[in-house]
Amino acid sequence: MSLFNVFDISGTAMGAQSLRMNLTASNIANADSVAGDEKSAYKARQPVFSTILDSIGENAAPGGVRMAAVVESQASHNKRYEPGNPLANEDGYVFDSNVNIIEEMTNMISASRSYQNNVEIINTSKEMLLKTLKLGNG
Repeated sequence: MSLFNVFDISGTAMGAQSLRMNLTASNIANADSVAGDEKSAYKARQPVFSTILDSIGENAAPGGVRMAAVVESQASHNKRYEPGNPLANEDGYVFDSNVNIIEEMTNMISASRSYQNNVEIINTSKEMLLKTLKLGNG
């Protein structure tokens, strides 16, 4: 594996964490939304990542990460009695989203730190390459 591959691998990781952050932002934005039935209520979305392999077979080495899918949370929705709400069903109930703000804040911090770590990996690799070039001119 070449030191140049580090840029590609870290680039895929930064892209994945950016997508994760976008989903987290969407979840947080919809945390207080309501609907007239459980099917229509907002469901929290989470990314599913998979490894990109450099080669096929026994000696396959990780070559980065990609988003394989986005899954919706299967957690239940809270039901509240609000007969005055225009979105309430015929029984006067509205259904909250199933977003867990604590989990989303944890996801946001984790995605942000992972992104920052990959920026540091790229910067460190760049410095190593520059020092290697200086050795040849020494």
